Amino acid sequence: MNSTRIPAQRAIVDRRELAGTIDTLVAEYGDKARPKVVATLKAALEAGRSELARRLAAKPSAGHECAGGHAFLIDQLVRVIHDYAVTHVYPAANRSKAERLAIMAVGGYGRAEMAPQSDVDIAFITGGKGTAWCEQVVEAMLYMMWDLGLKVGHSTRTVDQALRMAKDDLTIRTAQLEGRYVWGDRELYDEGVRRFEREVVRGNERAFVTEKLAERNARHKRMGDSRYVVEPNVKDGKGGLRDLHTLYWIGKFIHRVRAAAELVDVGLFTPAEYRSFRRAENFLLAVRCHLHVLTGRTEDRLTFDMQRRIAERMNFAERPGKSAVERFMQLYFLHAKRVGSLTGVFLAHIDEQFAARSAKSGFFAGWKQRGRNLKGYKVFGGKIAAPSDDWFRKDPVRLVEIFQLAEAEELELHPEAMRQADRDSSLIDNAVRKDPRANALFLDLLTGRNDPELVLRWMNEAGVLGKFVPDFGKVNAQMQFDMYHHYTVDEHTIRAIGLLNKIEKGELAEDHPRATRLIHKVNSRRVAYVAALLHDIAKGRGGDHSVLGAEVARDLCPRFGMTESETELVAWLVLNHLLMSRTAQKRDLTDPKTIEDFVGEVQSAERLRHLAILTAVDIRAVGPGTWNSWKGQLLGELYDVSSERLRLGHMREGREHRIAGKQQQVSELLGKQAHLVEELAATLGDAYWIAEPVDIIAQNLVQYAAAREQAHELSVHCEFYEARGATLVTVIAADHPGLFYRIAGGIHLAGGNIIDARIHTTRQGWALDNFLVQDPHGGAFAERSQLDRLKKSIGDALANRVDLAPRLAQRPLAHSRARVFDVSPRVLFDNKASNRFTVIEVNARDRPALLNRLARTLFEQRLVVHSAHITNYGERAADTFYVTDLTGHKLSAGERMDAIEKALIEAASDALQDKLENA
Repeated sequence: MNSTRIPAQRAIVDRRELAGTIDTLVAEYGDKARPKVVATLKAALEAGRSELARRLAAKPSAGHECAGGHAFLIDQLVRVIHDYAVTHVYPAANRSKAERLAIMAVGGYGRAEMAPQSDVDIAFITGGKGTAWCEQVVEAMLYMMWDLGLKVGHSTRTVDQALRMAKDDLTIRTAQLEGRYVWGDRELYDEGVRRFEREVVRGNERAFVTEKLAERNARHKRMGDSRYVVEPNVKDGKGGLRDLHTLYWIGKFIHRVRAAAELVDVGLFTPAEYRSFRRAENFLLAVRCHLHVLTGRTEDRLTFDMQRRIAERMNFAERPGKSAVERFMQLYFLHAKRVGSLTGVFLAHIDEQFAARSAKSGFFAGWKQRGRNLKGYKVFGGKIAAPSDDWFRKDPVRLVEIFQLAEAEELELHPEAMRQADRDSSLIDNAVRKDPRANALFLDLLTGRNDPELVLRWMNEAGVLGKFVPDFGKVNAQMQFDMYHHYTVDEHTIRAIGLLNKIEKGELAEDHPRATRLIHKVNSRRVAYVAALLHDIAKGRGGDHSVLGAEVARDLCPRFGMTESETELVAWLVLNHLLMSRTAQKRDLTDPKTIEDFVGEVQSAERLRHLAILTAVDIRAVGPGTWNSWKGQLLGELYDVSSERLRLGHMREGREHRIAGKQQQVSELLGKQAHLVEELAATLGDAYWIAEPVDIIAQNLVQYAAAREQAHELSVHCEFYEARGATLVTVIAADHPGLFYRIAGGIHLAGGNIIDARIHTTRQGWALDNFLVQDPHGGAFAERSQLDRLKKSIGDALANRVDLAPRLAQRPLAHSRARVFDVSPRVLFDNKASNRFTVIEVNARDRPALLNRLARTLFEQRLVVHSAHITNYGERAADTFYVTDLTGHKLSAGERMDAIEKALIEAASDALQDKLENA
């Protein structure tokens, strides 16, 4: 693809010397020389690879040099193998016209771009069909290459066959497009190239572009359809090497360019764009070479463990607020982003060129589409363009205006306008940033009613967004090194804005009914959009990003033209954007103190409305599957109870009224079995009636009455609980110490993850425990076989039919890659979060049956667990327990609390996991 000069070539491999050695071996050993020849070639291959690996370690960013070096090494070996085969193995003095053989490198090898473990893609071109000599030579060469351990992709065809297949198959057409002469009959190769251009390329340009782009879109979809996925595929992912190759293939097919540099000559790239093309390609090739060296195989996925090791190999250092791996990945995503913007400009130019060609021929020859004028801009074919090359230089505020108009008028940006915006983005200085008109335009774009997400993404790709809002520029392409966040910070933020727009348009009413209602009740929709833009703006600076982000908001909002009250509300939302999700997922929402504390922070209905909306889009924009009906239900409960408390200044009903109201509702649900409410009301106690939802109480009463009537020592009921997107597991058993951890162990053994647990004891000494359970992918167990497996597993655990600890340790971790991350166990005690209980929160690396181990430790420390709330953030688990001591009292600070903390940290530690796994 590009002519990269390989320095000191003979230090990699000296072909003449190697060929001389082989001639000597043949002279000495005759027909028995082959094993010696293979050994000699293998030594040359290993020496060459070692030399290239050494060079990569010395110059870890030299991607072109490394990839070109490996192609050079294979070239020389293929030439020597060919010469050995035709000279010593199958010599033919008078070859016929059919007995001609050319060796052509195709694919990545054809581009002279090979990572250390890349396949060797070769096409053998023969002069005629089925010639014995050609078949023998090809076979001899292939066996020799396989003996060297090379992975060879090969085909043997005549020129006619190759052209016929290229016409029918896009993959073969692309491979041949990159064909490069390696050795053999040069005239035969040249004939193939001439005919390929004449018979396959000419007249098929538009079809090739269409097919290639469809192939690219399908590949993107397969790889996650974002260039900001946190474990990207360097070769096939969006913004990866394959996207650069696609540009080259299209340019080569349409304009017959022979090297990427020639894309400048045909007007598809400016010199500056070509330089950034080369920089991105060089970096991505270097990363791919490091991946191959480290894994010893064809590995193109930049997994978390590889990210850390490659960052080290490429000499990235830590900076305040940013680890070395985060800095490395930020540069990776900046290059991927650049590939994206180059692709956009390039393809739009191709479109223009096709359109120009069409206009010069046929019915519309000589007809020119007349554009319209929009505030001085040219608009034609649904695209907005600057009227002159100096348009932005004359007034840099136009760099914001053009994007605002594109959003408001539902227009695309003309490729030349994107190119100019990219080039001129550096004109945005403090004067432009403070310009009231520029800020008003930006706010109009941000809160646009059509598609602000798409246009903000263009603005970001062109570098204008980061220049106009420098704080946003700092989080551009910034990843967070964890398994929870799927996207870079800028991509997450722009997605959140897009989700907000969809919610406002009613497009997500099914998943977010509450937010869909609330967005139309807030006093300022501008607050909602600006808060979404700024909520993560201070990530990567060190310190609490919520606190630092609130300071940024206080500076930026007045600049955007927001009022003092809007500014204060945005700052409060940024400061507290995690408050609602943390409270809903980590606290007991039936505990009045939880609501009192939350309402004490929120203080107004307007704040609550905005916080509910921001929380929904923030969670959903984290990545696929992070929002589910369980989280929606929890957040909805918290919103409804808090809204009532704020509106009335108190809970609508006192404790007794609430219990009586619930009992009435349960009676109505039970119908003919309504008598159970009266019979069991006293035995279950007030805490039970307040904690459980009406539908669960109804089910619990029927199960409890049946268990007591039949004198069952153990009753386990499992059912799909659609309202919560989970499986409800109810266990009724004689209460005894350790019951909770054994039930948890049984659920874990059946493959379940507990997301919520409420533990009750009747006045007759029976435990009535309700668990909400999901499968490892966040879905519910709904099949009868799954529910039966859950029941059996819990029964086995409670009857001591299984030894829990070793069995649980052997269960595979849902995220085995969690080992890559540093997650030190942390234990927090909170005696203020509840009037009745001490709240213990344990943060630790997620692992098999963590909850079981923690619950067992609490039992061993003589604590009673009343409820448990389980949250996962990728590799990190946050498990919260509401506990008392055996006398029903809270814990006091001191030696006892210290001992509990020490025991919990040990239970959550990697050391214990390793010990159990090796037991």
